Amino acid sequence: MLDFDILEYQERLERTKKSMEKQGIEVLLITDPANMNYLSGYDAWSFYVHQMLVVIIDEPQPIWIGRYMDATGAKSKTWMYDENIMAYPDYYVQSDRYHPMEFVAEILEEIGHGNRVIAVEKEQYYFTAKAYEVLKAKLPNATFKDGTLLVNWVRIHKSDQEIEYMRKAAMIAERSMQAGLQSIHTGSRECDAAASIFFELVKGTEEFGGDYPSIVPMLPTGENTSTPHLTWSDAYFEEGNSVIVELAGCYKRYHCPLARTAFIGQPPEYHHRLASIVAEGMEEVIAKVKPGIYLEELEEAWRKSTRKYGIEKESRLGYSLGLNYPPDWGEHTASIRKGDKTVLQPNMTFHFIPGIWEDHYGLEMSESFRVTETGIELFTNYPRELLVQSPFQLPDGSNGIIS
Repeated sequence: MLDFDILEYQERLERTKKSMEKQGIEVLLITDPANMNYLSGYDAWSFYVHQMLVVIIDEPQPIWIGRYMDATGAKSKTWMYDENIMAYPDYYVQSDRYHPMEFVAEILEEIGHGNRVIAVEKEQYYFTAKAYEVLKAKLPNATFKDGTLLVNWVRIHKSDQEIEYMRKAAMIAERSMQAGLQSIHTGSRECDAAASIFFELVKGTEEFGGDYPSIVPMLPTGENTSTPHLTWSDAYFEEGNSVIVELAGCYKRYHCPLARTAFIGQPPEYHHRLASIVAEGMEEVIAKVKPGIYLEELEEAWRKSTRKYGIEKESRLGYSLGLNYPPDWGEHTASIRKGDKTVLQPNMTFHFIPGIWEDHYGLEMSESFRVTETGIELFTNYPRELLVQSPFQLPDGSNGIIS
């Protein structure tokens, strides 16, 4: 069963073709699994081998090309006709003699598109330098262009159905955050908290289940909170340590990230002070969100709020997000930072994460939001403060907040 109506897929395809036409592209070879999903509905853990969606500007349907054993899944999970599903045999897989792009080139030649203007997604995790070399060698009459982010920019405007999926992901995120925090106490290990989070991410709610997120939960602890992208170990939590929890609920590949910082026991005053500064800056940014403003205006609101406290942030404040696959839930398009002139429009969605990472301590709080017709919709509702945790597990198995 498709996750969206066929008419929505067709409307996405038409918007993609309009962008192709503006850029002088006749054939777009899509290898980003999120973009493949967006235009075709295809959803499988097959992106570790070469696969592709071919969008031809004057053809009504895309062509899926992938491994033979995945072709039945493509017929089941996409809206295209079965004859638009083309599969290469297994001797192409991880071979030092054959390459799947040879098969792709042969198909394009056979159907009469080997001499057209062809764009590939050059800056993309799943499209290799070898793949590009083989395509160029096997299609000598084609003109190659860079089609990186073409579909990503089409994806930046969400449909109402996409927004509803993100709202469900947000409900999963809240449950997972609560489960993770309840596992943070002395006598528990970092991996125990990660396991509790994963359980809720997949379990979801009674009404709907969850999907695997594109990034695993982040759980830097103690001095490791000074850097954002550490996961977990089998070390035990200790009283007097802070813990950053960053995760994302995921529903039908649509994400809603959420980050908070907890402290086991009574934190130093500086930790509370930094949390209040970050929360104040977040309030200033949230109040600023509305259609028609530049993204860089949000960064300016943050900077004005935090600079008076001596806080300077080198990294961006956030990014567009929604549909994605590992290793990232961001869309790689618009960012909340100085110089980004992207104009906010209704149904754009962002992860706003103004993390502060110092030499020996860090703090994260984040909100995922939608731009509405008049302002902002926050996807989650979770306390925006330093979460002070009891170091002890309570008799009911939970871990209480002590302030």
